[in-house]
Amino acid sequence: MPETHQLHELISRRWSPRSYNGAAVETWKLRTLFDAANWAASCFGETPWRFMVASRSDTAQFERLLGLLVPKNQDWAKHAGALAISVTKKTFTQNGAPNRFAIHDAGTAFGQLSLQAVALGLQVHGMGGFDAARARTEFGVPEDFEIGAAFAIGYLDGDGAPPAGRTRKPLSEIVFTGEFGTPAAL
Repeated sequence: MPETHQLHELISRRWSPRSYNGAAVETWKLRTLFDAANWAASCFGETPWRFMVASRSDTAQFERLLGLLVPKNQDWAKHAGALAISVTKKTFTQNGAPNRFAIHDAGTAFGQLSLQAVALGLQVHGMGGFDAARARTEFGVPEDFEIGAAFAIGYLDGDGAPPAGRTRKPLSEIVFTGEFGTPAAL
């Protein structure tokens, strides 16, 4: 990472592992993660996100949520300390109008949860590979809520270091000014 970047270490240490050690995540740590998510910014303070969570210590619920994942994700996620699915309310509570910002707000909540995980010695891995329709039925999620992503939470198996050579797109490809596609001078 170039020395000109002043990223907080929680951001640079966050990554999405597929290797957890099988230890349960303590209840107080799970509560802290979801409290961090709860404090995320949201349009009009709506807090449109909801989470279904299953700790490894609750074997029946853990297996229930694990069973929603595609087999490839099940192979590694079965060693996580907890599993969860995000759900987002599609309309504003105050007036029933569509909330087009809800998915953005839920992503912010997930990001805060992920950084809080790093601060507590955990890592989180988000997944799109799961049966969202079955999750809706399995957990009785109302139609006014959009099923988001599944994610694994846990303690790493191994040294805990992100993979070497991990990269992201340069800012010139994602931050524009004037017109879409014109890189901002950052």
